[in-house]
Amino acid sequence: MSPRSAPTFRALRHHNYRLWAGADVISVTGTWMQVLGVNWLVLSLTGSAAGVGLSLVMQALPTLLLGMWGGALADRLPTRPVVIAAQLAQAALAAALAVIAFTDVRSVLPIYGVALAGGVVTALGGPALGRFGAEVVPPRDLQNAMALGSVLNSAGRILGMSLAGALLPVIGDGGLFTINAVTFFVVIAAVAAMRRREFHVLAAAERQPGAVRDGLRYVLRTPWLLVLLGLWFVSGSLGRNFQVTMAAMSAGPLGAGAAGYGLLSTVFAAGTVLGGFLAASRPNLTFRLLLTVTFATGLTQAVSGLMPSLWTFGAAMLPIAAGAVVLDTAVSARAQLGSPEPMRGRVIATLSIVSSGAGAFGGPLLGGFSDALGPRAALEIGGVACMAAALLATVTLARLSGRTVAQAVRPGRRLEPALENA
Repeated sequence: MSPRSAPTFRALRHHNYRLWAGADVISVTGTWMQVLGVNWLVLSLTGSAAGVGLSLVMQALPTLLLGMWGGALADRLPTRPVVIAAQLAQAALAAALAVIAFTDVRSVLPIYGVALAGGVVTALGGPALGRFGAEVVPPRDLQNAMALGSVLNSAGRILGMSLAGALLPVIGDGGLFTINAVTFFVVIAAVAAMRRREFHVLAAAERQPGAVRDGLRYVLRTPWLLVLLGLWFVSGSLGRNFQVTMAAMSAGPLGAGAAGYGLLSTVFAAGTVLGGFLAASRPNLTFRLLLTVTFATGLTQAVSGLMPSLWTFGAAMLPIAAGAVVLDTAVSARAQLGSPEPMRGRVIATLSIVSSGAGAFGGPLLGGFSDALGPRAALEIGGVACMAAALLATVTLARLSGRTVAQAVRPGRRLEPALENA
């Protein structure tokens, strides 16, 4: 498979990445099987959707509090042992959930405890996982690997939810949790089978106190990265919380109910796969592409609030979902490739913190807009906010690079001279 004949899949030329990609889709499938099982188990124990929401908060909170410490560890320690340790910890937690389900524990508190512990493992081990993913391909193929990873994550999500729905009545929640526990050992086996000589090891940070402070200082003193994070926060909070707005539109103006919501979720998932392939087909995910996609996706979101029927609204969801994946992949690529290797883990941790914060902030905000003004207005407000953020980011980046806006967005010109090799 040559890069010229199949550029979309060029990362798959590498043995280590093929192992990583195969293990990733299996692990993501198991994770989403567990997500459905946990949500169902919590709902059956509490009878409250708020109880399900609390379990999600338990998983996200550690990332907000401990994410930078995980990034500092990732920058200092060898990634392979940390990745394996994190997989073993997640397998143990999945097994604990299986025991809770099989022993018919009627209290939700142990489930919340496992969710919180899982959030801690993700916060401390997630940045190392991100650094390791960058070490299984050469830097020139990292953007392509990220884009293909988006495709695999979308495919794993669809497969996991589908399998969970089919298997839940047969094997119960405990069976789903057991399957997920096994998938972590698939990842460990894949890591063990990788060729050491083909790793592209990133430079590590020196062992010294104040690593978290240094990471925060780097982010705060890097203007282009702050602009990137601000754009991602706005788009993540008001432009990617479609689980809220799709449900509100389906139950409200479209009158499509649960069946309509399921159809919209399927269309959205298909759009994420399409977006992953679009991102993978690009030789470079540039700032210009990032800003253009953010503006276009915001515009489409605002227009989607005007759609009169389920089918027209669903048609709008397809490019919005595709654009969201291109945006996510481009942000991750630009942030990682534009940052020093010894700082990579802390940059990845910052991305995770911003993403978690955007979800926690945007979900309730969009829900409030939907309740007070209607879901159509919520979509329009969010879309206009994303368009405004894209324009503001364009102007700011142009000024940082000492160019006019017209020069900054001209094809073939880079927005940030410091990223000439990124």
